[in-house]
Amino acid sequence: MNVKLFFHKLTHWEYWPFQIVYIPIYFLWAFYALRQRTIFFFNTCNPTMRNGGFIMDSKKEIYDLIPKKYYPTTEFVKENCPFDEVIAIKQNSNIQFPLIAKPDVGLRGSAVQKIESKEALKSYHQKANFDYIIQDLIPYKNEVGIFYIRFPNQKKGKITGIVAKEFLIVEGDGKSTVLDLILKNPRYEMQLKALMKEYGWGLNIILEKGEKRNLVPFGNHIRGAKFIDASDKISESLTKVIDEMCLQIDEFYFGRMDVMYNTWEELEQGINFQVVELNGAASEPTHIYDPMHSLFFAWKELARHITYMYRISVQNHQRGFPYLSHSEGIKQYRLHLTQSKKIVNF
Repeated sequence: MNVKLFFHKLTHWEYWPFQIVYIPIYFLWAFYALRQRTIFFFNTCNPTMRNGGFIMDSKKEIYDLIPKKYYPTTEFVKENCPFDEVIAIKQNSNIQFPLIAKPDVGLRGSAVQKIESKEALKSYHQKANFDYIIQDLIPYKNEVGIFYIRFPNQKKGKITGIVAKEFLIVEGDGKSTVLDLILKNPRYEMQLKALMKEYGWGLNIILEKGEKRNLVPFGNHIRGAKFIDASDKISESLTKVIDEMCLQIDEFYFGRMDVMYNTWEELEQGINFQVVELNGAASEPTHIYDPMHSLFFAWKELARHITYMYRISVQNHQRGFPYLSHSEGIKQYRLHLTQSKKIVNF
């Protein structure tokens, strides 16, 4: 990494390793763990999700909890199954190219790809040493992350934060190559290695003046998207729409849903939107990554949301849902580390 990018990362905490950012939060977690006599209290947060949606949670299992009208057609593909089976699954479900492929057990957008053709799907399948899912491309252009919580003794939940996402989009000037445009933005330049691997010589194309190209069609911070705190858009109408959906998800109380939508007005009316993903206990209030926010703001929001998770978990435990045993929790954590290495190195 060049000196310019090094100092950009150093002076923008949003790029710091999460292990560093979370240092004060570890102490809060330890305090709650001591109170419940287990560090694995999180699994009762969302009792119908594997491990509460904290580690080793299956995306397909979570999609199956959501009414189908709220998310794109999604199918599960088993690791090492014959490629003919993959094509049959795709055709039988009427999923069209381009489609999205991503690990069934994922981590921060790793190994998520837009697949344009049968050949690209075959390449992904041959390389994937994990179970994955394929799904229709959502036709809407805008994306937000909406954090939702509801206590088990409440009939209605609430939105606690919204993050808007700006994709990694370059705009041509009629003379600069795509590569030149990438190098003008430190946020984009940090993705250069991955972009060169994906686009190769395509980065030498010169875009017409005003022509825009979305190089990473995923609203993922680690893939170059800019996160903007849009919590000021929380409204009664939006809360009603999200509450109506979440109340149909059995025993779901805490998490962030990434939603793609057409216009904000339509989203508030509950039309023309789909859920990209629903994340459980491991969800971050990602509006903290707005470059306008300080690290102290981030700590405050992280502490607030972990406290929500703790209180919900305790209430569900009191309702009869058991915490993970220590031995099972350690087993799941080791599986998580193994899976993480697979998809990060994909």
